Amino acid sequence: MPEYENLLLDRAGTDGRVGRITLNRPEKMNALSQELLFEFNEALHDYEADDSIRVIIIKGAGRCFSAGYDLTPPQGRGADAVVRRHRAVDDEGRRLLWNMRTGMQQITDIQMYYWNMAKVTIAQLHGYALAGGCEMAMMSDMVTAAEDVRIGHPGVRGLGVARNGAIFPLVLGMRKAKELYYTGDNVTGKEAEEIGMVNYAWPADELEERTIAFADRIANLSADHLAIAKTSMNRFYENMGIYSSIRSSTDLDAAGQFTAQAYEWQDRTRQAMESGGGLKEALDWRDGPYRDYRASGR
Repeated sequence: MPEYENLLLDRAGTDGRVGRITLNRPEKMNALSQELLFEFNEALHDYEADDSIRVIIIKGAGRCFSAGYDLTPPQGRGADAVVRRHRAVDDEGRRLLWNMRTGMQQITDIQMYYWNMAKVTIAQLHGYALAGGCEMAMMSDMVTAAEDVRIGHPGVRGLGVARNGAIFPLVLGMRKAKELYYTGDNVTGKEAEEIGMVNYAWPADELEERTIAFADRIANLSADHLAIAKTSMNRFYENMGIYSSIRSSTDLDAAGQFTAQAYEWQDRTRQAMESGGGLKEALDWRDGPYRDYRASGR
């Protein structure tokens, strides 16, 4: 197995049949940078090809699973504003919708591969699972959580829309799905279990041991048999339109960068950076009216 700058890989369970991937940017609350996401994609492909791995656990190092997408990469103009080879703005600094959309779809491609890979996946959540972290968790086959974890997507408050928030209607009832999507509010792990958002919520000090035991129980079946079972299950959701819905949601996420709310967020962020207040000041402006998050990330 190669070593990664932003990930830790190890084995757990009986005979090491449970593979684990740890998001390893604890100093950034495991913010999902482009570098981390493309390393994640490579690690998933390596684990998928290894028949001795039957189940994969995704977890976060430090005090949380992931606080969301990394909002701190260079926000430059012209050639400095790049979304994985795709320039997000032109030479005059004007934002380019379809270039942004193409870059976002590349990340969606990783999420959709993760959804449909031939391994059973479990997201193990603690601390925060927000925005991009929430998206990653929701694309897992199953989710375990600390009872006090906070799960939500504050990015809908001005940074676009949750590109795979379209999966909420598949795991939640319509009323709660719309509430979380329109407000960007969060729920605890215990609340998430009650509404069907996660499989289990356990005390934080029991989370790791019980998640491994849960994964090891599933891993009693061989990797190929689990792959067939997963494909059978996923076909039902694919026939409900998960692929078209998530790709459409990604397009709308790009379009959401051009709303009145998004423009004000962009202006506030630029002003905060120029004044020395930093990203925290901009996030406090975004989340202040809701009285919940504080500089948590997207």
